[in-house]
Amino acid sequence: MNILFIHQNFPGQFKFLAPALVQQGHQVRALLVNKTDAQTWEGVSLVPYHTQRGSTPAIHPWLIDFETKTIRGEACFRAALALKDGGFTPDVIIAHPGWGESLFLKEVWPSAKLGIYCEFYYHARGADMGFDPEFAAKDAGEVCRLQLKNLNNILHFEVADAGISPTHWQASTFPEPFRSSISVIHDGIDTAYLLPNPAASLTLNGQLTLTKADEIITFVSRNLEPYRGYHIFMRALPALLKQRPQARVVIVGGDDVSYGARAEAGTTWKSVFIDEVRAQIADADWQRVHFVGHIAYVPFITLLQLSTVHVYLTYPFVLSWSLLEAMSIGCAIVASDTAPLREAIVHDETGRLVDFFDQHALVDEVCQLLEDATLRERLGNNARAFAIKQYDLKTCCLPKQLAWVQALAAL
Repeated sequence: MNILFIHQNFPGQFKFLAPALVQQGHQVRALLVNKTDAQTWEGVSLVPYHTQRGSTPAIHPWLIDFETKTIRGEACFRAALALKDGGFTPDVIIAHPGWGESLFLKEVWPSAKLGIYCEFYYHARGADMGFDPEFAAKDAGEVCRLQLKNLNNILHFEVADAGISPTHWQASTFPEPFRSSISVIHDGIDTAYLLPNPAASLTLNGQLTLTKADEIITFVSRNLEPYRGYHIFMRALPALLKQRPQARVVIVGGDDVSYGARAEAGTTWKSVFIDEVRAQIADADWQRVHFVGHIAYVPFITLLQLSTVHVYLTYPFVLSWSLLEAMSIGCAIVASDTAPLREAIVHDETGRLVDFFDQHALVDEVCQLLEDATLRERLGNNARAFAIKQYDLKTCCLPKQLAWVQALAAL
């Protein structure tokens, strides 16, 4: 078949599926809005394009999001027209619709089957919005803006033939009748690569070398922000450091924002919560806290292999790959009792769950695990076994994804 991928940051969630389709003998191309000098990636032909215009100054704030998606959708539409003029006609289009690029592709290729990656459908209640009262919306009209933000999703329901979602909870956020067209198949975790490693070691800043002999608490987020519970973790730090005088805390994540609102101008969420807790932490203890920013994938995996206890917190929102990677590596995990985490962490079986807002319970659970090697081993072994059974790339997820593509083509 001719297969076309659409993702603003290709390969994104398709990093395993796209090469697998190439290996099956399909002709696979990808339209991507990012500039690249590369012509191929893992056998996929890359077709870069760019937007033709920017957003309109002073546009109604509720419409900013949809105008941006329209601009991207138009750019992808015109790139698709050029592909068509060059003789390429896809049998199947697989798109992440979140940025609007795939809105108009059925106008170019009406007979192509369109499958969309269903990551999240926005809700004013019962999901991320309003979950954390500390960061409640300042404008009552925020619910109206959120309603309009779903326009992109709703318009895709009219043109998409099927959907795929990584977790049952994320799929459940989508309304019927389209919900019934969504298959729940995770992107997949390479559990054969993501293994425990008792001999792991990692040197931070060219000075401090960590090994499994060290007591290491890890916290990971793409960016350090409230959506992923950074503020809760930081508020737990003073007690953690006092109760575990030998522990080192390694915090992975950038200074930007991936989800939700930014901190006040001139600051970042990272610095806001450092400033909040720093006076409660002695200078000697603060030397045991290591902010490493964004790190490359290989040292990131090594860090998880070194982790004595791994902490993962999130609003009810999309599930991070890092949680499942930590499970595959066999980490002892303390996580927030929020959806969709309950699909992966079964309390006292594959990890420990705590109320998202209860920093004292978080401290207690982390300290209990740090104190009990037998408990850590049991939870870590169970977590890895669960990851292999439910999320393994080669034996579970990728075969289901490939079957989904075939079923999409046959619709």
